[in-house]
Amino acid sequence: MPSTAPGVPDELQRRLGVPDAVMIGLGSMIGAGIFASLAPAARAAGSGLLIGLACAAVVAYCNATSSARLAALYPASGGTYVYGRERLGEFWGYLAGWAFVVGKTASCAAMALTVGSYLWPGQAHTVAVAAVVALTAVNYAGVQKSALLTRVIVAVVLAVLAAVVVASLTSGAVDTDRLGVGADASFGGVLQAAGLLFFAFAGYARIATLGEEVRDPARTIPRAIPIALGITLVVYTAVAVGVLLVLGPDGLAAAGAPLTDAARAAGTDWLVPVVRVGAAVAALGSLLALILGVSRTTLAMARDHHLPHALAAVHPRFKVPHRAELLVGAVVATLAAAADVRTAIGFSSFGVLAYYAVANASAWTLTPAEGRPARIIPATGLTGCLVLAFALPVSSVITGAAVLAVGAAAYGLRRALVRHG
Repeated sequence: MPSTAPGVPDELQRRLGVPDAVMIGLGSMIGAGIFASLAPAARAAGSGLLIGLACAAVVAYCNATSSARLAALYPASGGTYVYGRERLGEFWGYLAGWAFVVGKTASCAAMALTVGSYLWPGQAHTVAVAAVVALTAVNYAGVQKSALLTRVIVAVVLAVLAAVVVASLTSGAVDTDRLGVGADASFGGVLQAAGLLFFAFAGYARIATLGEEVRDPARTIPRAIPIALGITLVVYTAVAVGVLLVLGPDGLAAAGAPLTDAARAAGTDWLVPVVRVGAAVAALGSLLALILGVSRTTLAMARDHHLPHALAAVHPRFKVPHRAELLVGAVVATLAAAADVRTAIGFSSFGVLAYYAVANASAWTLTPAEGRPARIIPATGLTGCLVLAFALPVSSVITGAAVLAVGAAAYGLRRALVRHG
C-alpha cells in the first residue's frame, strides 16, 4: 500500500469513530443546503427542482464512493489534495487543494454572515466575526470537542426540519399538483439547480479530510461517508417536497427565507422564530465543519511546501494544526467583517466541483486490488462535476476559472524558482 506522508514527525491523534465522523459530515451538509440553496435552485429550475436535487444526489453519490475508496487507501489529512498527488501527479493534487482551500474559505465567511443575518440582522458582520472567533477556539481546543458540538447542532437542526416537514404535510395549504413538472423546467435550468444544490452535499469531504484523526480509517471512512450522504438526501428530499407542497415552485423561488415562509403558509406562525434559530444553528454547524476541513487541507499542503511550511505545525498538547486553524480563522473573520460574500456561493460550488473532478479522476486509476469502484462511478462523477460546474451562472464560472488559473500560475512560478534556485 502506498505511503501517505513518510517521515512526517507531527501526526494527529486518531480519536474519531464512525458516529463522530458521520456527525461531522451531517453538520456540514445539513447546514448550507436547506437554508441557503433551495430558493436559488428553485429560481433556476422552477418546477424541475426535484429533478435537479436527484441529479445533484447522483453526482454526490459517485463522488462519495470515489472519495471513500481513496480515503481508505490514503488515510491522511488533505482529502483529494493527497489523492490527486498520489494518483495523478503533484500538480493535480495541488490544484484540488487550492480549489478547496480558496472556495471553502469563502464558504466559511458566507456561513458566518448567515448566522449574523438570522440572529441580529442589523449587526450581521459583528455577529459573524464573533461566530468565527468562537468556533476557531473550539477547534483549537481539540477535534473531540468539535465532534461533540457538531452532534448537538445536528440534533437541533434535524428537530427543526422535522417540525417544518410535519407542519407542511399536515396543513390545509397542501396542493399535490405543485409537485408536477411544468413547461418552465428547462434542461439548462435543472443542471444549474443541480450545481447550486451540490454545494449542500459537499460535507462528506470533511470526513475524508479528517482521515488522520479517525480510528481504523480503512473501515470507518467507507462506512461514514455513504451513511452521512444517505441521511442527508432523505432529509433534503423531505424538506423540498414539504416546502413545494405549500409554496409551489414560484413561491419557493421568490422566498427570502423558504422554511420560514413555508411555516407561515402552513398556518404555524409559532414555528417561525424556531426556524430562525434553527437556521442560525445550522449555519454554525456548517461553519464549524468547514473550518475543520480547510485547516486540515492547509496542513497537508504546508507539509509539502505548497503553502508556508510553518503552517504544518501540530500543537503538542491539543494535537491539532493550530497555526493553520488560526490563519484560516483570521482570514475568514476578516472576510466576514469587510465583505458581502453571498456571491461566493456560486464560486464555491465551482471550486468544490473542480475538487471532486480530481477525486473521480484519481479513483479511475485505482486497481481492483486497491478497492477500485465500478468504472461507471468515477466516470459518471467526473463527467457530472464538469457539466454541473459549467452550468453554474456565468459570473461564477468566470470567477472560479480565474482563481484556478491563478493557483496554476503560482504552482508554475514556484516550480520555476525551485529549478533555478
